[in-house]
Amino acid sequence: MTSTTATVPVPLRRAEAGRLFGQTMGLVALTAGLFALGAYIGRDLSGGWAICWFLVSFAVLLGMNAAAQRSEQLAVGLLFGFGLLLGLAVAPTVGYYVDADPRAVWLAGGATALFVAGFGAAGYATRRDLSALARSLFWALVGLIVFGIVLVFVEIPGGALIYAVAGLVIFAGLTMFDFQRLRRTQDIRTAPLLAASIFLDVLNVFLLFLSLFSRGE
Repeated sequence: MTSTTATVPVPLRRAEAGRLFGQTMGLVALTAGLFALGAYIGRDLSGGWAICWFLVSFAVLLGMNAAAQRSEQLAVGLLFGFGLLLGLAVAPTVGYYVDADPRAVWLAGGATALFVAGFGAAGYATRRDLSALARSLFWALVGLIVFGIVLVFVEIPGGALIYAVAGLVIFAGLTMFDFQRLRRTQDIRTAPLLAASIFLDVLNVFLLFLSLFSRGE
């Protein structure tokens, strides 16, 4: 028997690369739609249920990573489930903003579209290897998470603004890196994983803009 793990991937031709881009972005759009559906269904959920759905969505994401090389169809199904479950997890947060300041939601959506389109195009076009930058941004993201936890317990003047701006800087770099991976990938089976990563970029940018446009409330 020949081991497929030892096979060197053949670089994608231009037509295949275009198909991968279209497939990945189509998966991102469908996942975002299922996220919106989950956010609508779970708009009246309590915070406890939101945490529960978040943990389940994280488990589904881990399962998708394991399934990606075995079955593309299974990975796509898990991706869609991940989007729906994450929508349920974030539903109380989004519902709060919709009730308190619907204008901020629309502004955040528009700003997110422009942000991802701009930095995504820059990452897709750049020839500089962003792998080293991505490693630094990962640790910066860990630091941001720690800072966010501190903000829960300690009131820091301007803390919410600092958190949002720093988060946008980090996700600008991560968005560029993920779109560069989309251009450089040599395996079309990675589309679900790339879609999940880009979707998470979009979601985090949206929530950060939501915090900014609602004045950090």
